[in-house]
Amino acid sequence: MIIGICGGTGSGKTTVARRILENVNEEYVAYLQHDSYYRNLGDMPLELRHRINFDHPDALDNDLFINHVRALRAAETIEMPLYDFSIHTRRKETVRMDPKPIMILEGILIFVDATLRELMDIKIFVDTADDLRFIRRLKRDVQDRGRSMESVIKQYLDTVRPMHEQFVEPSKRHADVIIPEGGYNAVGIDLISGRIQAQLQSELSKAGR
Repeated sequence: MIIGICGGTGSGKTTVARRILENVNEEYVAYLQHDSYYRNLGDMPLELRHRINFDHPDALDNDLFINHVRALRAAETIEMPLYDFSIHTRRKETVRMDPKPIMILEGILIFVDATLRELMDIKIFVDTADDLRFIRRLKRDVQDRGRSMESVIKQYLDTVRPMHEQFVEPSKRHADVIIPEGGYNAVGIDLISGRIQAQLQSELSKAGR
């Protein structure tokens, strides 16, 4: 069972995913963040890396992401990349991920690619007001990624906002479920968690576990 969780930057996608993981036994869930699959820009001068539009679908290595999803679905182990957002390159180390009965895919652009959408059994869109999303992104990028407030605001106006309007918001029409206010919507998360738990029990019963 593959669940896709989409939504704009700062909408609460990760919080929703974490709450689902809390409600469902994490032992049976593989969690892939699309952010880990940004293209490796290690060969590019750092000044040029900062100019890349990271909110455009082309900034992500979707071929690798899709290959990894298919590999996990085929009961194969993958080496998931790790991305260093401070210098916009992939780290040398990877994370070994084994196949699980449930897979959660999370990212702002995961509903844009039709091939990726077709792999998902449930598509969830986390819908949060623009001002709240911006405030959350500002705090995250300054506190966790070492960015200056000015650079975060400039990026938001130059690329984040227009790319959201061009790609992310229109992709909401592909969602099976829309959860307003992200991780604060306990009812929506409980409903989704219940559906996943039922599917998990069914899969475990078939496997005789």
